[in-house]
Amino acid sequence: MAVFPRLPAAGAPVATFDPLALNAYLEHDPLPAIVLDTAYHIVAANRAYRQQFGQRGQAPIGHTCHQVSHGYNVPCDRAGEHCPMRKARETRLPERVLHVHHTPRGPEHVDVELRPLYGEGGELLGYVERLRSLAVAAAQPSEHGLVGRAPAFQRALADLERAAPSQIPVLLQGESGTGKELFARALHAASPRAGGPLVVVDCTGLSETLFESELFGHEKGAFTGAATRKTGLAEAAHGGTLFLDEIGEVPLATQAKLLRLIESGSFRPVGSLRTLHSDFRLVAATHKPLAEMVVNGSFRQDLYYRINAFTLRLPALRERAEDLPLLIDSLLRRTAQGTPWRVAADAMAWLQAYHYPGNIRELRNVLERAQLMASDGVIHRRDLPLDEPALASLPSEQHKLAQALAGFRGSRKALATHLGLSERTLYRRLKALGLDEG
Repeated sequence: MAVFPRLPAAGAPVATFDPLALNAYLEHDPLPAIVLDTAYHIVAANRAYRQQFGQRGQAPIGHTCHQVSHGYNVPCDRAGEHCPMRKARETRLPERVLHVHHTPRGPEHVDVELRPLYGEGGELLGYVERLRSLAVAAAQPSEHGLVGRAPAFQRALADLERAAPSQIPVLLQGESGTGKELFARALHAASPRAGGPLVVVDCTGLSETLFESELFGHEKGAFTGAATRKTGLAEAAHGGTLFLDEIGEVPLATQAKLLRLIESGSFRPVGSLRTLHSDFRLVAATHKPLAEMVVNGSFRQDLYYRINAFTLRLPALRERAEDLPLLIDSLLRRTAQGTPWRVAADAMAWLQAYHYPGNIRELRNVLERAQLMASDGVIHRRDLPLDEPALASLPSEQHKLAQALAGFRGSRKALATHLGLSERTLYRRLKALGLDEG
């Protein structure tokens, strides 16, 4: 329990706080840190906070944390966000949450850790809040890495942040095209092994012999065509991260050797009597239902439990549809080759109406094709596939449209514009969901 007797009683006016004492208390912390009173006001900030989050190097003393970080006039929990202060008030324990904060550099993902401060008599006096911006994901258009702001993406990112510092094996589960390799790279970059190699093993389409040769390496003459000794990918991953992409494709006969590698770090190159050792952190990924494969005997149960120490579920694109404009902007920047691209309103309506069974990979392919078809740096509807986009089958879609209908005062055309859809697309969605009456 942190005790800071210099703070006055809860609810005291901001002016009564001793800023020199508070700042001295915070300056030992290398991370940006602030002190909040029980009414959400910032009463002190350390140098790291002023440099990273302050405006022109000045701390927003006297302002509320939700006003500074989010632009809200009410606490986060009353604006649809998770509020660590509310939770900490209930539990009297430290709380942690991942938020998108407004910063001088634009919106950023920030890991917020909030710790209650108590007086010598046990009374709640205030809170210390430590903030750490995430370098592995962007909340605004970016030319590389993970990008997103939707709640489903935030949940996956929060799990990534919790898992990254440890050595625990991580299993990435998600549909094809959801960005499993990008998440694996982000896990590696945020881990203590970031200075070591990240070695990717594509487990698809490999026979038993070829898989063992790729993963374990082989000696010269081990088989026909083995003219020289080959270093395996497991050995190459020493000191870093070994990423087994689509681990559900590993041949059953090889899974016992893979289990031994994961448990002990030991392996034998094909055709060798030598036992080698490699120290790596394991990250695996699959779109297959491994638990069902264990039941039907196509995946070893002991291997499944070994790789499934921490499961990180990646959301499908239809679960984070509000990220589409951000992802479209980012993907266009990555393929622009110096030419800025724009998306016309009719094309954006189509892109936002489509449900993307192939997820982000399909979105990228659609945009790359459209760039080839477009001639003026602007993607129009005519540059996109001729097929009408299939309707998204999200259970929440009907609820969202019903809410929009109930709360919007205007024509259907105006509602379509408000939702970023064409009028035809809005009519089609409403009709398909049984909301086109009245």
